[in-house]
Amino acid sequence: MLSCFGFIMLAASSSAFVPPVHSNSPGTRLFNFLGDLLSGPKLESERNLPYDPPLCSALSCSSETRTFAIKERPISFTGEDFDITEITNGNEEDFVRVRGAMLHLPGKDKMTMTDCASNERKVAMDRVLIAATPSYDLYRSDGTKIGWMEKKLISFGDCFDVFMEGKGGFGVTGLFKPTPAYRIEGDFLDRQFAFKSAEGKVVARASMDGWVQIDMMNHYQLQVSDGMDALLALACVCCIDEEFDEEHKKRREERD
Repeated sequence: MLSCFGFIMLAASSSAFVPPVHSNSPGTRLFNFLGDLLSGPKLESERNLPYDPPLCSALSCSSETRTFAIKERPISFTGEDFDITEITNGNEEDFVRVRGAMLHLPGKDKMTMTDCASNERKVAMDRVLIAATPSYDLYRSDGTKIGWMEKKLISFGDCFDVFMEGKGGFGVTGLFKPTPAYRIEGDFLDRQFAFKSAEGKVVARASMDGWVQIDMMNHYQLQVSDGMDALLALACVCCIDEEFDEEHKKRREERD
């Protein structure tokens, strides 16, 4: 990041990184159930992915709901590094990693998402240098822009919209823009937010990974419905974390 989308941790110092424990125990399932009650409606299948093909044929979409753990790395030369594992079956399996660029312009983040198994880049997220609100362009592995995510300019609360490239529209106020493919709403400071499709379906949901986070890094869980592109949702969560990094740091300082 520049300097400017139900587990119990037992002990850790404030400077040490302790990975959250993921399990499928009855206690964990209870926490997940309570989290569902607090975070809103159940996920629905994504039957109309707004672009084709998905970002990765092997990783993007599944026929079942999947859960991922997104962990900010404690040691990073760029401040924009995340390790992402799949925890759907109760085990942590390396999925993708997100790394920031070593050299970039001030105020302009650039991150890439790489498949842990093949070491191939799958997605790039490029912060727009000049924009009315925080915006990130989203690219395929071959450099093709599929769309962008931007913070909504006029809104009663924090909200991000994901637009698809080539869908028409113009302007910065939202009056002349196309309907967003996805809208991301919720409590971004408390890491509780949901992705809604253009049809109003909740197709992904992010939450704080662990009810109490006692190290200095940010951890998330992300549930992705069947048919939804997990790589797109994961990319958006990492971009959103960048935008709220300063607020997260301030909140940790206030707690200390």
